[in-house]
Amino acid sequence: MLKEHELRGIYVPVVTPFMPGGELDITSYHQHLGGLLRHDIQGLVLNGTTGESPTVAWEEVSRLMQATLLCMNQHQRKIPVVIGTGTNDTASSVRRTAQAGELGADAVLVVVPYYSRPSLEGIIAHYRAVAQVGVPVIVYEIPARTGVRIDAHTMRTLLDIDGVIGLKDCSGGIELVSDLTTNKDCKPIMCGEDQYFHAMLCEGASGGMLASANVDTDAFVQVYRLAAEGQLHQAQAAFDRLLPLIHSLFKESNPAPLKWLLAQRGILSSDTLRLPMMPISGTLQSEMSALL
Repeated sequence: MLKEHELRGIYVPVVTPFMPGGELDITSYHQHLGGLLRHDIQGLVLNGTTGESPTVAWEEVSRLMQATLLCMNQHQRKIPVVIGTGTNDTASSVRRTAQAGELGADAVLVVVPYYSRPSLEGIIAHYRAVAQVGVPVIVYEIPARTGVRIDAHTMRTLLDIDGVIGLKDCSGGIELVSDLTTNKDCKPIMCGEDQYFHAMLCEGASGGMLASANVDTDAFVQVYRLAAEGQLHQAQAAFDRLLPLIHSLFKESNPAPLKWLLAQRGILSSDTLRLPMMPISGTLQSEMSALL
């Protein structure tokens, strides 16, 4: 099980490759994962936003986890694996979290309940119920997708729950991490907004769960390393070199640009997405060709 002090560095939210017909492409998954494991990343995230979790069945999550464990064994590199289990139904989130534990997940990523817009009291009760399963929980705050924004006071309450080990912060800026890290005993906060990675590290974030780290992985590891060593100016310079990539990858809905780039680089056999996600536009393809 993942410990608080292990929630640091670069965790890669892995894409879920599909065949042109929409089936899981385990061969491409193995190839991509093998490449990631050659870098000094500290963890993997399966079935997150970048993994197209809304369209992936739980049986497919199980297959992806089996493939992940096999690939780590083949590369003789065991790192923590986090599985996304959060939904807007507490009972379903509890059930999926228990199943993730049975699959061997080291922790689960649980998004703030979306669509139904529950009260803050309901959100707190939701996380308490999920944490009682016994698998370490990482809160996933992403108001642009959930329709609910968690204030710093409520987030402290969530982070104080036994079994909650940290936060993935996609709140859209550095205000939340800045507020939370005024308490030096704050649990780890992982940046989930790629464009704010360096700024969040400067505010005390412990690392990042970054979609962009699926490509140019070493460069993101280097930014983290330099910041952790206190070399903030060098980290800023290294991060600035990544900004054109980051901006391109988020010009259209994630993970469509990312899958296109991975396919063009020969890492995935196809950039197929499942509806309602669509491939990127021809205009963006032309812009991103420079990244090849």
